[in-house]
Amino acid sequence: MRQNDPYLRERLHDFDDLTFRLLRELIGKDQHAGENLPKDAIIVARNMGAAELLDYDREKIRGLVLEEGSPSSHVAIVARALNIAAVAQAQDAVSLAEEGDAIIVDGELAQIHLRPPPEVEQAFAEKVKFRARRQERYRLLREFPPTTRDGVRMALMMNAGLVYDMPHLDESGADGVGLFRTELQFMVSATFPRPGAQQVLYSRVLDAAGDRPVTFRSLDIGGDKVLPYIRATAEENPALGWRAVRLGLDRPALLRTQIRALLRAAGGRELRLMFPMVSEVDEFRRARALVDRELAHLDRYGHTPPAKLHLGVMIEVPSLLFCLEELYREVDFASVGSNDLFQFMLAVDRGNAAVSTRYDVLGPSFLRALRLIVTKAVAAGKPVALCGELGSQPLTAMILAALGYRTISMTPSAVGPVKAMFRELDLGALRAELEAALDPDSGVTSGAEIRALVTAFAERNGVPLTG
Repeated sequence: MRQNDPYLRERLHDFDDLTFRLLRELIGKDQHAGENLPKDAIIVARNMGAAELLDYDREKIRGLVLEEGSPSSHVAIVARALNIAAVAQAQDAVSLAEEGDAIIVDGELAQIHLRPPPEVEQAFAEKVKFRARRQERYRLLREFPPTTRDGVRMALMMNAGLVYDMPHLDESGADGVGLFRTELQFMVSATFPRPGAQQVLYSRVLDAAGDRPVTFRSLDIGGDKVLPYIRATAEENPALGWRAVRLGLDRPALLRTQIRALLRAAGGRELRLMFPMVSEVDEFRRARALVDRELAHLDRYGHTPPAKLHLGVMIEVPSLLFCLEELYREVDFASVGSNDLFQFMLAVDRGNAAVSTRYDVLGPSFLRALRLIVTKAVAAGKPVALCGELGSQPLTAMILAALGYRTISMTPSAVGPVKAMFRELDLGALRAELEAALDPDSGVTSGAEIRALVTAFAERNGVPLTG
């Protein structure tokens, strides 16, 4: 059934996903239908949720083609985090493609080539070889710091969500994990993960990281992240509804179980935990109270607490921009969730292709908001990072640095290109030009103008922008 309304279309897909999961349970089929996938498989579907994608063997999937969704939808973000090339809005792909067809998926240009002729295959084979040579150059940079030409040391962190992601720390040369999405463990599990299983995962993650920092995000479910074993509430707008820390505070047993597992896993070590979707300072205070309660529980039963505990928030709800001074007095650190902050600030549903590309993330209003967040953090003496798609491209990463961000978290594959960019960048010179452009009297009113200005700066100064 075709549905033109984007919200209803997404909800119909949620019902499809839950229906197929229930059928697999009823017929006693524990494994996903894609368990016998061939190597280098391409999945072609009408739509797909992030949980459904995680059911597949990630070692066998090379590409994802969807008729619906958008490049900024959650499933597309998860696909890129898993190093799977993804293209959305591929019209009639399901009806045109047949099992066994050769497909080229170009995630960079958002293009697919179904049953490509030999000439196209050869051209893309050369592109892949060129990219491999470029990646080899990035690997040679792993041991070098991401320090700009004028001596500013950046911290390049990677995003992760499963223990299988942790080897990317060494492979990419990242300084640590800036965002560990704890909900992915829940999304790949058929039942609610027991406290012991959660503790084992968090302990393995910390073991793999060694002395490098890991920032865990508390359970961020709801919205477009549906768990089949937790009853979902019907909502007209789930992205603005009962999700993330709101759900955790309303169901404190759920959040306390996770907090207890994290505290026990980090016994004698450093623990960094941040809460998502915080809308007001009091929500953080209530979450912190749950942590204090669990610390008292550990002490009562003789468990070793973390040697250091840092609690923070994700800044992704615009209301926090109007209480930053109060917020920074309460938290140990903050991290900007640029994906949600952008869609909430500009009232853009990132899963709706009709509007997801309508506004530019480099628009002056959004950049001024990002600048305000980091300026207030510096004044308060609190560290602030940014995690989101905005940090995964060299051009946008250099803008973030010019705004004042010194810690950026990104997909592991982006660490090399972003590091290569920073090592050739005169940050002070770029900052002067960007500040002038963001002045209200500059006449700059669009993201396209900002993009052109920074691109021209890079070309004049030999700063590489290819990823």
